[in-house]
Amino acid sequence: IVHFAAESHVDRSILGPRAFVQTNIFGTFSLLEATRKVWLDENRADAKTVRFHHISTDEVFGSLTPDAPAFEETTPYSPNSPYAASKASSDHLVRAYSHTYGLPVTLTNCSNNYGPYQFPEKLVPLMILNALEGKSLPIYGDGKQIRDWLYVEDHCEAIWQVLQRGQTGESYNVGGNNQPTNLEIVDAICDILDELKPASPYRPHASLKQFVADRPGHDRRYAMNIEKIGVELGWQPKHALKEGLLKTVRWYLEHGDWIQAIRKQQGYQDWLNQNYTQREEKRL
Repeated sequence: IVHFAAESHVDRSILGPRAFVQTNIFGTFSLLEATRKVWLDENRADAKTVRFHHISTDEVFGSLTPDAPAFEETTPYSPNSPYAASKASSDHLVRAYSHTYGLPVTLTNCSNNYGPYQFPEKLVPLMILNALEGKSLPIYGDGKQIRDWLYVEDHCEAIWQVLQRGQTGESYNVGGNNQPTNLEIVDAICDILDELKPASPYRPHASLKQFVADRPGHDRRYAMNIEKIGVELGWQPKHALKEGLLKTVRWYLEHGDWIQAIRKQQGYQDWLNQNYTQREEKRL
């Protein structure tokens, strides 16, 4: 069992934390219970081949100061948002089932993902789509929050390596080996769009940037030490940040039908208006 399912957007967890507790904590509990029943079923020939892999986040470790070393697997948990707290709770449940029941588990804590098919409320696709339509590019606070960015294909390969060769009971940090600011990410996307869309009436796309009120309790910096998964499993990210962003922008340019189908979903535009309009008003 590979447990991808989660409520994952921090802004949504601030506006509606109940869904994050229900999905990320109780949802993980339900999956663990179902897995445990299979694991304990002596009549199932495949019972002892069960493995539960849990996918988590670097946000469980809290926020780093500018000069602090990157998160390691042994870094104490210090979640700051309802989302991060819900994922930390689910991590602890997984470890508890391993320790108490002997359930074979592995965990990965990943950094910010980006790439094709990402829901357009997330930073990278939101900036791409807003820029294409000449809408403002809302940047929280001063835009100097630092994140590690992981291309989705690299993340999938890391998970595959853990499933194939990871040690039961172990956790592995997965990251992209980069530490840009959010502002640098937005500028990189704008530069790519300037190149790919030379006839756009919104060039230079960076002129659309708008600084808005910051997220409450916004963590300042995340950084991942990925030495363990590199040494033990031989995994390293293959996509440099610029390459991954270029592939991502091209994908969104080529998949307008998918994007429009997402945008038509009930409540999507309402949520964007609720989250960003109030920030723009506070900034003004």
